[in-house]
Amino acid sequence: MALQPEQSTSTSQLEAASSSSSSEPAKAEQIYRDILSKKAVDEDELRDQETALVKLGALYRDHDKTKELAQLVTDSRTFMSQIAKAKTAKLIRTLIDYFPPTSRDLQMQVTKDNIEWARTEKRVFLRQSLEIKLVGLQLDAEQYRIALTMTESLLKELKQLDDKIILTEVYLLESRAAHAIQNLPRAKTALSTARTTANSIYCPPLLQAQLDLQSGAINADDKDYKTAYSYFFEAFEGFSQIDEKDPRALRGLKYMLLCKIMMSLPDDVPPLLLLKSAAPHAGKDLDAMRETAKALKERSLELFKTTLKEYQEQLQQDPLIRSHLSHLYDTLLEQNLIRVIEPYSAVELSWIAQEVGQSLQVVEEKLSQMILDQVFYGVLNEQVGTLEVYDEPVDDPMYNTALDTLKQVGDVVKSLYEKVSLPHFLV
Repeated sequence: MALQPEQSTSTSQLEAASSSSSSEPAKAEQIYRDILSKKAVDEDELRDQETALVKLGALYRDHDKTKELAQLVTDSRTFMSQIAKAKTAKLIRTLIDYFPPTSRDLQMQVTKDNIEWARTEKRVFLRQSLEIKLVGLQLDAEQYRIALTMTESLLKELKQLDDKIILTEVYLLESRAAHAIQNLPRAKTALSTARTTANSIYCPPLLQAQLDLQSGAINADDKDYKTAYSYFFEAFEGFSQIDEKDPRALRGLKYMLLCKIMMSLPDDVPPLLLLKSAAPHAGKDLDAMRETAKALKERSLELFKTTLKEYQEQLQQDPLIRSHLSHLYDTLLEQNLIRVIEPYSAVELSWIAQEVGQSLQVVEEKLSQMILDQVFYGVLNEQVGTLEVYDEPVDDPMYNTALDTLKQVGDVVKSLYEKVSLPHFLV
């Protein structure tokens, strides 16, 4: 009974700090620090200190105090020695997750420091957990080759422990890193192994959603947009059920819309945007996809260019969307060029450029590529600045028959020559 007042005090302190965190953040910070400065005498006080630690980290996050947050992670090591090792990993990773994307370098440095601390303290599970976190941060920082190398050393160690959940995570990270550097065979192999491993156990919904998102990305790169759409839909549903405001849910929805656009189904985009589950993500990201679909529907290269420029952040920062929209831009340009040159046998290049709203150099390069790819038959006459278009050649059956006859005659001549060249006693 003697411990009850102290327990009540720490609980009431937490309530007071929580209520003043918005209006008086300095006061809330001091209360949280007072709770953490005491030596816990029972499980209830330890639990209150865990709560205070996480709340203080969230307070620093909300008020953009990244240096104080970094120091808190370091200072918390003393407290971590009092609690279970498995819980330590969860707490440290939670605090590290509080760093905003703008402080990624500091976040990575704090993670590396704690990996070294965990290695010194021989906390294997914590070290592995933080190394997995570091690989994820390296992927976000576009350090793909470093991340890929790190997954190799992690997998060698983790295969001996046979922890299938962690193995699935690392195989997924390996697939993402390989995919980012366009090593598609390795990305597919790693993803296949991750899915196989996940199927042998109960896979947490969040991890399953991540697997579906990566599966969709790889199928999209294989131009199998129908299958990719199914995976992106599953990923979107998975992320939304856990947290409807998860940015990965928005990414899954954007990828769903991208697949519809790449399948030349722009009319399917507006109904998807009216889904109840899409409502929390309304904003410029979805507006960008709607305008892109509109440009495709109207076959307007000019509108497509305007959309890319107006929504540059929403359409150009994501590598998957940027890559596929670049392909779509080429397709639209090709369709516009064919529409312009189709009625003519000879047409001025400058006029074509004016009609499609592109520079003369861009038009010349694209027409050359189309001729090489045999999209149409023609030649660029640079001396007079025109494109001369030919009719598609028709195969003459007599030509193929003559070729076959000549081939057979050649085989007969070769056989006779080899026979004559043999010694007389072998003939």
